[in-house]
Amino acid sequence: MPNYNGVWSLSTHYQNRTGWPSPPITGLFMGSNSAYNSIEKIFFTTLGNATDVGDLSSEKLRGAAVGSTTRAVHAGGYNTSGDSRSNVIDFVTFASLGTAGDFGDLTVGRSDCTSMGNATRGVWAGGRDSSARTDTMDYVEIASAGNATDFGNMGAAGGNLGGFASSTRGVMGTRFVGSYTNIIEYITIGSTGNATDFGDRTISSYDDNGAASSTRGLFAGGTDGSASNVIDYVTIATTGNATDFGDLTVGRYSGSNGASDNIKAVFAGGSGGGYNVIDFVVIATTGNASDFGDLTGNRILAGCSNGHGGLA
Repeated sequence: MPNYNGVWSLSTHYQNRTGWPSPPITGLFMGSNSAYNSIEKIFFTTLGNATDVGDLSSEKLRGAAVGSTTRAVHAGGYNTSGDSRSNVIDFVTFASLGTAGDFGDLTVGRSDCTSMGNATRGVWAGGRDSSARTDTMDYVEIASAGNATDFGNMGAAGGNLGGFASSTRGVMGTRFVGSYTNIIEYITIGSTGNATDFGDRTISSYDDNGAASSTRGLFAGGTDGSASNVIDYVTIATTGNATDFGDLTVGRYSGSNGASDNIKAVFAGGSGGGYNVIDFVVIATTGNASDFGDLTGNRILAGCSNGHGGLA
């Protein structure tokens, strides 16, 4: 209530803080193909086109990203102009965005990895280093800049895989191990150790995209020689095979993870026909994706948000 002169005191404002409006949850799509290093932003509450809000420290294609409530962290990628695979970890704060700052280095420079994160920790798994596919997994504490630490190993060396996380469990999907696979594995994010078998996707492919709520994870797209539009889902807390969810508006691959606000999953860009397309689905239901808007150009991007399932 207001005090005697009709003016709200600071203490009264604070006591009524549950009524304060919350800022919209932000989705970021980071890196790109060709000579781009863009960071593009969406708000989940408003359908529409993405806007450019900053840059990574350099051009990075096929890296992967995680988000906490405050920071977005992007790691790895392929520098096409320098023909090299990066070990650089960049970060931006959701509140200010802009040009990314240096966070540290991965244990192995690589592209085509996936990422899984909760409110405190981000994990990067698999990919290609300078000579071959790797089974490496490493992690950082998102709030503290520094180099990544070894987490464990995947069941087999492989790249081009999608991933997502709840607050406790990270799940990684199909990958290329010399052939197409339907493998799904998982880790417990708060500990370290090797990945464990989770189940199988409904298709054998690689280069799929992942996004999740706190309970359900989605794998979208991929390729088995042609671009797939298939979306599968799993219940993250319960191991088992994936179930068909619906279809993307257009088949695509190479997106390196989507973004989620714990309600919607958004998949942006990729190869195979969906370079600038942004799709979304409501995670708790099943059905085909709907159009969200467009990226600023044809992009292959790593997605994350400050409100995904791993933060719930």
